[in-house]
Amino acid sequence: MNKVWKFHNDVDTDQIIASQYLLLPDIEAMKQYTFESLDPDFAKKAQPGDLIVAGENFGCGSSREQAPSVLKALGIKAVIAKSFARIFYRNSINIGLPVIVCKDLYEHVEDGGQADLDLSAGTVTVDGQVFSCTKLPEYMQNILNAGGLIASLNKEEA
Repeated sequence: MNKVWKFHNDVDTDQIIASQYLLLPDIEAMKQYTFESLDPDFAKKAQPGDLIVAGENFGCGSSREQAPSVLKALGIKAVIAKSFARIFYRNSINIGLPVIVCKDLYEHVEDGGQADLDLSAGTVTVDGQVFSCTKLPEYMQNILNAGGLIASLNKEEA
C-alpha cells in the first residue's frame, strides 16, 4: 500500500514547481520546492512510493518538463487523476513518471489514505474496492519500464 497525496482540479505546473525555481541548477535542487504554494512541507513529507491522486486537468499551464521531473525525483510512484493536461501527460511518460487516468477513484480516497496501484493491470485498490483505470498501452509501459523515452530509445539501439 502507498500513501496518497490528494490534490484538487486544475493543479497547474506553476503550483507543482513555481517558475522562480526553474533557475536552480538541476532537478535535485528544485525538488525541495515541489507543491510549495499548496503544501510548503510536501517535499519534506513525501516518501518514495507515494501516490498523487488529483481531479481534472492535472498539470495544466506551461509545458515545463521540470513539473513531472520534480515529482519523479521525490520518488512519487505515479500520478493518478481524472484527466491530465496533454503536455504534462506526454512529458511524464517521456521522463518515466507513470500517469494514470482513473475517473472514479478521486471520490473514494482521502488525503493521507492508502491505495495500491497495479500498473500492469491498470487498477487501484482502496479499502478493498478495486477501481479500473486506463491501462497504458504496451509501448508506453515499455518506455516507463526503461526509465523514460530517451532511455527506451537508447536501449533499442543497444
